[in-house]
Amino acid sequence: MTLALYSLAAAAEIAGCFAFWAWAREGKSPLWLVPGVLSLCLFAFLLTRIDSAFAGRAFAAYGGVYIAASLAWMWMVESARPDRWDVLGGAVCLLGAALIVWGPRGS
Repeated sequence: MTLALYSLAAAAEIAGCFAFWAWAREGKSPLWLVPGVLSLCLFAFLLTRIDSAFAGRAFAAYGGVYIAASLAWMWMVESARPDRWDVLGGAVCLLGAALIVWGPRGS
């Protein structure tokens, strides 16, 4: 469930930020801001659903998922294929996120 929530949160955050990007950088209508704000609110809500004793740990692990999801967005939405350095960096970030989420914890 954690991975699904992180993935949904990443999609919502990236979509929300992209809506602002489209308005500010690509001259799209200010109406793009409405779904952007809603999407960012959904992102924040989803991130609070992560089962973690500490917000900071949940947010830190999310960072790795966000990076990998951003590269997937770049490829699927913006038609810019990630290069080997993007892929390697994304994999390192996901490994770090996995260590944060599932690493053994002392009592």
